[in-house]
Amino acid sequence: MTDTKNHTTAAPSGSLHGRVFTPRSPQELIEAIELAFDYRGDVTVELKTGEAVFGYLFNRAAQDGRCWMDLFPASNAGVRRIYYDEVASIAFSGEDTASGKSWEQWVAKKESERKLEAARIAAAAQARGHL
Repeated sequence: MTDTKNHTTAAPSGSLHGRVFTPRSPQELIEAIELAFDYRGDVTVELKTGEAVFGYLFNRAAQDGRCWMDLFPASNAGVRRIYYDEVASIAFSGEDTASGKSWEQWVAKKESERKLEAARIAAAAQARGHL
């Protein structure tokens, strides 16, 4: 979904946090749900009934011609199934826990940790007289 579609753009560039998607077509709804599925924070799904469900979207599927998504609601320990045709809007309301963290940063951190561990092992082996 691009910034030209029907949603707020209050969030910083590149972040979905704070944005609200109000799909105008089934395709826009599918795109918004896919973004919510990939999001690493909680979302608020407003239903056409006016009810708002806040939680983590962890699954979406289709069966027998009906599409749904499953959320872990923040308000209880169960699973909440919401059918696509019940959705009025999706807000990216929870903080994206991985925002600002890149794959490159993770790789660099892991490489640094590996080098430190290799140096520690080499020092221990040398102390034992094996090197």
